[in-house]
Amino acid sequence: MRKRIFEIIQIGNRSDIPSRSFDILLSAAIVANIISMFMQTFDYFSPIYTILKIVEGVTVLFFMLEYLLRIATADYLYPQKCKGAAVLRFMISFDGVIDLLTILPFFFLSGFVAFRILRVVRIFHLFRLNAKYDSFNIITTVIKEKRRAIFSSVFIIFMLMLASSLGMYSAEHSAQPDVFKNAFSGIWWSVSTLLTVGYGDIYPITLIGRAMAILIAFLGVGAVAIPTGIISAGFVEQFTKHSNETKRHYDIKEIGEISVGKKSVLKDLTVGEIHERHNMDILMILRGELNVIAAENTTVQTGDILIVRSNKLIKTKEKSVP
Repeated sequence: MRKRIFEIIQIGNRSDIPSRSFDILLSAAIVANIISMFMQTFDYFSPIYTILKIVEGVTVLFFMLEYLLRIATADYLYPQKCKGAAVLRFMISFDGVIDLLTILPFFFLSGFVAFRILRVVRIFHLFRLNAKYDSFNIITTVIKEKRRAIFSSVFIIFMLMLASSLGMYSAEHSAQPDVFKNAFSGIWWSVSTLLTVGYGDIYPITLIGRAMAILIAFLGVGAVAIPTGIISAGFVEQFTKHSNETKRHYDIKEIGEISVGKKSVLKDLTVGEIHERHNMDILMILRGELNVIAAENTTVQTGDILIVRSNKLIKTKEKSVP
């Protein structure tokens, strides 16, 4: 029974209908919980505060039940550990800590809004899917593969932010001592400028400060574009790789070998002529110990072995090995 419960509550098992239904129910509970908290911030919904509290309470009880079930089946999640060690491992894991912190505030820390906001993080449980190529896995793959480049670009932005803060402090401190009190006080200005937000609550008034601000603003546009370009290129690479792998898996069923004999209908024809007459793509020509590139004007000779791709291999007297 415990093993079956673990299979059901294990997120992302698409082949198991009860497990998939549980994922949908959990998703609905998370959304309902977030919406109820959101609506409780409006005075307009004060007449239905009681209903919203009930919804929040029911969903939190559901979260608590799920948390207890995960503790009870932790040994299946960590089969290499004993029962007690598996439970402890789950409780100190990221998922376990987040699950606990989203439950406790409802009973003991109702004023701790930050902990209640952590319920939003639970939505990421639903992205742990078993599909090899789903959108969330592509995102995580891009981040993992490009992590060094992303870290380098973020480091550059961070150093540029510190340098601009220090430079603006030097230029504006004497003119605005209450605004730019120290080098760190310019961090807020540098962040809003480099990230092209520009709140306008802190701004330079001296000529040197404004000249620096113009330069820093232009640098900010380029600096922010660096990690964006890296991630975009990573997405293109992953989708291209996925597309090519899918195409290869599809084409492998249509690839075969044809040995060209003396009476072959393919003998003395060029690769282009074979494609036109027989609707066949020659990928490679094996000629003795040579691998000949199948250019369009390459002529097929007796004794050649053709690596071909076709929806239907032509029926000739040659030896055909799918």
